[in-house]
Amino acid sequence: MGRRGRAVAAVLLAMASAVLGLAGAPGVMAAPTTGSGERQATAWLPRPSGPYPIGTTALHLTDVGREDPWQPGQRRELMISFWYPTARPAVGEDRARYMEPTAGEHFGGADGVGQFNYGVTTGSTDWSDIRTHARQDAPALPGGPRPVVLYSPGLGDPRTWGTALVEDLASRGYVLVTIDHTYEASEVAFPGGDLATSVFPGMIGQPGLDKGALLRKALNTRVDDTRFVLDQLAALRGRPGLPTGLAGSLDLDRIGMVGQSAGGFTALQTMHDDPRIAAGINLDGQMHYPGPDGETGVFLPSVAEDGLDRPFLLMGTRSDDSGDRHRQPGWDALWQHSTGWHADFTLDGSRHGSYTDGQTLLPQLARQGALTPDRLRRDVGDIRPERAELITRTYVASFFDRWLRGHDDHLLDGASARFPEMEYAP
Repeated sequence: MGRRGRAVAAVLLAMASAVLGLAGAPGVMAAPTTGSGERQATAWLPRPSGPYPIGTTALHLTDVGREDPWQPGQRRELMISFWYPTARPAVGEDRARYMEPTAGEHFGGADGVGQFNYGVTTGSTDWSDIRTHARQDAPALPGGPRPVVLYSPGLGDPRTWGTALVEDLASRGYVLVTIDHTYEASEVAFPGGDLATSVFPGMIGQPGLDKGALLRKALNTRVDDTRFVLDQLAALRGRPGLPTGLAGSLDLDRIGMVGQSAGGFTALQTMHDDPRIAAGINLDGQMHYPGPDGETGVFLPSVAEDGLDRPFLLMGTRSDDSGDRHRQPGWDALWQHSTGWHADFTLDGSRHGSYTDGQTLLPQLARQGALTPDRLRRDVGDIRPERAELITRTYVASFFDRWLRGHDDHLLDGASARFPEMEYAP
């Protein structure tokens, strides 16, 4: 992709940002180098806080009954990952990679969202050198079944961009399922080495593009993907190649969903469309679309117009188009029309990336010159990374413990003296 193509991709991602709200460490490994011998930046994820070691495995799914909406003539293919309690912790090289090498190279390259979404200098970071805390393909810990939580990333982001939160929930005894939305995500690595990259950069230059229609198509595709994954979870028993005990560890009568940005929109819209999801969290995802070019006003999705009859949590940031529900027409409509339990909090000092791995990884990379201080503040604000991470983990776990396990610590009842940064909107 040439200079003009990269500029076009940046425009699309900025447009998506405006509409959907995109935008104790383990031992550090030796820093990798670029082809010219320059040292690349290194980073690590925070340790999970729960009592359980974590296993992970990836699964390739094909929806034979659905044509890929972005690639006519092809069946829809997805990659998902499971994160779950296991018996033995991973150490050193046993820890699974944060990204597959081909995916990490693209994410951090000239055409990836590491640069477009987060301003990380091209080639400055070896994303596949970052390690998780999970053991690859480990057997599931006996003692299930356990509640299941699905995770959906922001527009253009890969499923790995919420790993810190996902690992923490898994260490607390949940089974997490992360979903890549193929051809929308920056890149998706499939078994055998195939890499599916986003079609979005090439679409923004089309004459007469209806941005609202494009975003509606993306969100509809995400919901269809998620419902297909739910179907596949019910059919896991007997599937070859899965880690021992994993299929039996899923309690499909206790399913929640959480997502950031467009993933938060996806979580609540899927919850509206599919009763299998009992509770959902929207992490700073706007829930309205722009009208066609030349028209004013916004268009609301069915979840905002109808409301929800099951529990949901809204968690906003101090980004320009975010905040609490009073500043967001989709959130406000959802609130007014819902009969299920709901709460609304905003993290002071945060920005849109504060509920992603960017909150932890980007400050580390900025200290090594991989992105500018101004860009860092734009992405994750000025809240201390470890504080933002603790608050996000605590509030998300409190919600799912309450509605999937029946354990209510009353944190979500209102403002908390423990977390004065989290502002409650009554």
